[in-house]
Amino acid sequence: MASVLSGWYGYNLFNIANFIEYEPYPKRRKLDKPGYRGVEACGQADYELTHKDPHSRIPQGGIYRPYVDNSHIHHHKQKAKKDQHKQKVVEVVEVEEEEAEVDGRTTIDNLFPEVLCLIFQKLDRQSKGRAAQVCSRWRDAVYLKSIWKGCEARLHLRRSNPTLFPSLVRRGIKRVQVLSLRKSLRELVTGLPNLESLNLSGCYNLSDAALDTALNRDLPNLKELNLSLCKDVTDNSLGRIATHCKNLESLDLGGCTKVTNTGLLLISWGLKRIRKLNLRSCWQISDHGIGHLTGINSQPGTGARALEDLCLQDCQKVTDEALKHIAEGLPSIARMNLSFCLSVTDTGLKSLSRIPTLDDLNLRSCDNVSDIGIGFLGSASPSPLRRLDVSFCDRVTDSSMAHVGSGMGGLVSLSLSACQITDGGVARISKDLGQLEVLNIGQCSRVTDQAIQSIADNIKTLKSIDLYGCTKISSAGFEILAKMESLKIINRGLWHQF
Repeated sequence: MASVLSGWYGYNLFNIANFIEYEPYPKRRKLDKPGYRGVEACGQADYELTHKDPHSRIPQGGIYRPYVDNSHIHHHKQKAKKDQHKQKVVEVVEVEEEEAEVDGRTTIDNLFPEVLCLIFQKLDRQSKGRAAQVCSRWRDAVYLKSIWKGCEARLHLRRSNPTLFPSLVRRGIKRVQVLSLRKSLRELVTGLPNLESLNLSGCYNLSDAALDTALNRDLPNLKELNLSLCKDVTDNSLGRIATHCKNLESLDLGGCTKVTNTGLLLISWGLKRIRKLNLRSCWQISDHGIGHLTGINSQPGTGARALEDLCLQDCQKVTDEALKHIAEGLPSIARMNLSFCLSVTDTGLKSLSRIPTLDDLNLRSCDNVSDIGIGFLGSASPSPLRRLDVSFCDRVTDSSMAHVGSGMGGLVSLSLSACQITDGGVARISKDLGQLEVLNIGQCSRVTDQAIQSIADNIKTLKSIDLYGCTKISSAGFEILAKMESLKIINRGLWHQF
């Protein structure tokens, strides 16, 4: 028997006995387990049980060896492979860094804060806020005051936020627009001591009491204040503004229907540096209030004599008397909006023609303005006007175009929509207005291709033209305009520009 066993696979009886004796934990061996290979596969009659890897394949005539637990050896080999792989990765990274340094390549992580500043300055307000949330390094770069210069913060004052105003101060924000107001303005004014611009337009629940609470101390840095469409604001608020906002330069009261002539008296008394005033649709304002504003009907030392921009749109009680006060008491006035002031006539335009600084005049839908009034405006030699709008003035005809051509050669913008002009009137202004850039003749139904040819031949500086509703202009006329090199905008429809 020993000889037989010794002939099998090179093992003798004593080796087998030693194997069985010194095996510390004998394994349970099953015949049906796929890890056991039989001698039959090698051409033998009996079976021998060996513990092998189930995926291994033993070649025919191979030698079977006793089971040895090599798991610790396998573990050390795997660990050595991992360490070798890590070492290779580190070497590859170092090589790549050396190549990057040799090639001179730079990523955004290598940029100096000054360079990041230049990049972030090009972003819009929303993108700047998102960039500040990327990492602390970007946040420090984004929070520099130079990046937020001139930006306006738009806020919903719904609940108390102790970190909001310190963050705005750190970024140097000095312009704020309040989109909705549920809390007192006092926190905003106190939290931003260097506030320069405050826009409260559309805050319908804003009242005199809220403004009294917020404006209870001097605000020397505040220069712009917008209270348009705040319909509960009255003269009491204007008194508070005139007392504590002495350096205010722009005040918008459009749609504040409760403001009266007394409010204009308070403005002329306290706001000596006011340059822009919007009184659109302040229906209680009359000639007497404009007299207060100019200082003519008030005590000496009053009057907003630095005023340059005045909007009286839709102030129905304003007449020619108010325009006389403006001509006498506002020597620096440059821009006036009198649209929809139905009580303004040619006599009032005669008073305005004596203002040497008047640059922009809007007379849109002033039904009582006619060719005579346009003649008064053109009688000044030379006329200072550069922008004139007489759209929807039915009494303006080709005769006015003669006055415009002869006395207003410096016009760069002229609006004649729905006026009674023909090809002759257009031809007249085309020859004399060599600096014209914007021409609006929409709804002038008697203008034809002949007028278009006059424009193309004479006005070489034209950039924009409005022809909406000009039904007698054919495709040939538009082809003529398409050949003009300076022309950028051609409005043929109500919503559409070609």
